[in-house]
Amino acid sequence: MKRSGRTLKQRLYGLKHLSSRLRRARYFRGHGVHSPYIYNIVRQVFMCSKLKSSEHPLYDALMAAGVAKRRAVQLQNLVTHCDYDNWAINELREAKFIVATVDIAPSDLAKYAAFAQEHGTTLCIMSPYYTAERWEVSSGIIDAHPSTTVDNRAYLLIFNNHLPLQRFRL
Repeated sequence: MKRSGRTLKQRLYGLKHLSSRLRRARYFRGHGVHSPYIYNIVRQVFMCSKLKSSEHPLYDALMAAGVAKRRAVQLQNLVTHCDYDNWAINELREAKFIVATVDIAPSDLAKYAAFAQEHGTTLCIMSPYYTAERWEVSSGIIDAHPSTTVDNRAYLLIFNNHLPLQRFRL
């Protein structure tokens, strides 16, 4: 008789992703991140569940676009932390922070990355693992990018500023 109602095979199913989780475990809560800039982002943005500022227009726009509340809070806190004064969602226009949601086709993500690199803005690709094609394009962007990238599973941050070449998978 099964105690949990699940077979042994069903209970052990989660272990197939164990190696990926172990590789990412070193970055848990910022440990193993040797960049002070990214460490502060991990500690003050990713680990914060409340909005840090009283004004939160990006949060409202992301919630209207269908982004999960937790991710919208994190991105609003990132904009506040990095002191970005303007942002854009699904638009190629000059802004300090550009968000490409799932509505952007995977084939267009390369255009967004090139535009962000040319203008020195930070690009956020929401749900890079949503489809195999989206992840293939996102990983190509990571490989070709000359600065710092942060893969937070739910979104991919591509910094185009003074940071050296570093890849973080949190």
